[in-house]
Amino acid sequence: MVVLDKFEMPNIDLDGIVKHLKETGKYTHQLWLNDESLAFIARGRTYRSEFHINPSYEIQFSLIGDLDLHYRTPEGETKIAHVPQGSVLYQEPFVPHSPRFAPDAFQFIIERARKPGEIDRFHWFCPKCDNFLHEETYVVDDYRKDPVGRAYDNYYTSLEFRTCKKCGTVAPGRD
Repeated sequence: MVVLDKFEMPNIDLDGIVKHLKETGKYTHQLWLNDESLAFIARGRTYRSEFHINPSYEIQFSLIGDLDLHYRTPEGETKIAHVPQGSVLYQEPFVPHSPRFAPDAFQFIIERARKPGEIDRFHWFCPKCDNFLHEETYVVDDYRKDPVGRAYDNYYTSLEFRTCKKCGTVAPGRD
């Protein structure tokens, strides 16, 4: 039997967090992080184009607005799972996925906390010929460190990373 010294069940004000994200212009707010799970609220980004590959499952709840979850099959085909407001999607680990939703839309996401040594990958592909463009890797152990934002900064500030070596197309920058 496990004896808990401190037992908390926080009541989280999701409306207040959405308001805070809108007012500050931030894109994520971590709700909790413990040995088993992490949860956060994410706001949409118009420039999102990468495919995130992580070792955890994801549970994505469309809190406000709709989500179009672009994902790549093992054969490299891109498909879209539409998640309307009020709906939830469960995603298996290691599925290359790109959650795309409007800046005024918000997702509530729960994931398994990463185990030591696990790496998250971010892949970009050419918008014209689908050739692999670039990979960023991060240890995602705390969303307050903004690993996704750092991956975007590295990619979008580099013309070299955004230029296709196969067809010469330059992928768009951030708008």
